[in-house]
Amino acid sequence: MIRVETSGHVSVLTLDGGKANAMSLELLEHIIDAFDGLDGAVVITGVGSAFSAGVDLQRIVDGGASYVEPFLGALSHAFVKVFSHPAPVVAAINGHAIAGGCVLAAACDRRLMASGRIGLTELAVGVPFPVAGLEISRFAFGTAAARLALGAELFTPAEAHALGVVDQVTEASDLMGEAIDLATRLGSFAPQAYHATKHELHAPTMARIAAGQATDEEVLRSWCSEETRARIVTQLEAMAAKRS
Repeated sequence: MIRVETSGHVSVLTLDGGKANAMSLELLEHIIDAFDGLDGAVVITGVGSAFSAGVDLQRIVDGGASYVEPFLGALSHAFVKVFSHPAPVVAAINGHAIAGGCVLAAACDRRLMASGRIGLTELAVGVPFPVAGLEISRFAFGTAAARLALGAELFTPAEAHALGVVDQVTEASDLMGEAIDLATRLGSFAPQAYHATKHELHAPTMARIAAGQATDEEVLRSWCSEETRARIVTQLEAMAAKRS
């Protein structure tokens, strides 16, 4: 589900989680485990036409509460694991980065995008954000976070760049080279100084995430409700009709 390779002093983590790299419990656990074993600069990308198209909604419907509870815990844990990595993390957004995929990109220090669409579409599905996802998006996207979260829009690379959602738009053929070069340059700074500076910048966000347990309990109840399940089923049916 994840490939980890090295390019110089940079670890390249490639999501290979099946169709559109949709986020399943297993993929999230692989992300967490991978970051547990990494200590230097990292580039995250995806295979195919997607960075990650977000949560695997079919698994949510099929698994019910017994799946959703550990899934949401792993989702927040994976976001925080990437966000708090002590060394530079660069997102090489090779294609669609939607909902949870957008948050994963937000958890990185820098974002380069070549193609696809990016946005926070949770409201279009009818589910609230876990605290970690919303707070990390707020940190990464600044004033644009409200537009993304409350509008559920998808943006082209050029539009995302204009909003400050991505740092650079690049050609697909140049994406990995430029992402690795950037990670290499950022990784050349003194590791302890980079970690300390990143930790200080992230501290208010991490404090709000830590204080959000009550909110996350309400988020879990919402994700497990029959009303939410019905909305997701409707969304899946609409997606299937569009493809047919």
